[in-house]
Amino acid sequence: MALFGNAHTVDPMAAQQEYARLLGHDERIHAAFQLIRDTILFTDRRLILVDKQGIRGKKVEYHSIPYRSITHFAVETAGTFDLDAELKIWLSGTDLPIEKTFTKGVDIYEVQAILTQFVAR
Repeated sequence: MALFGNAHTVDPMAAQQEYARLLGHDERIHAAFQLIRDTILFTDRRLILVDKQGIRGKKVEYHSIPYRSITHFAVETAGTFDLDAELKIWLSGTDLPIEKTFTKGVDIYEVQAILTQFVAR
C-alpha cells in the first residue's frame, strides 16, 4: 500500500477534532501527517491510516494498527535524485510491509522517532 504526494504535518489538536469519531475513550492523537488525500495518525494506542478512495474521496478506509502488532519498521531517507523518503512497517503475520512515501514536506526522522516512541513501549 504505497501513497504518494506532498506530505505535511497536521496540528494534532485539529486532527483530534476532525477524527474524534474514530477515537476510543480518552485516546489522544500525538502526531498526524497529511499525504494529499490520505492521513496517518499516531495516537497513544495505535497507528491509524486514513485512506480516501475513489475520484472524489468520499469512500474512506480506516486501517487501525495496534502498536504491539508492528514487528519492525524501516525508514529510507531522500537521496539526491530520489526526493521522497519512505516508511515501511511490517505487521505480525504478514510478509509484505505497509509502505508510505513522504515528500520533503515531512522530516522522516521525526516520523521514525514518533513510531519508535510508541512501538518500544
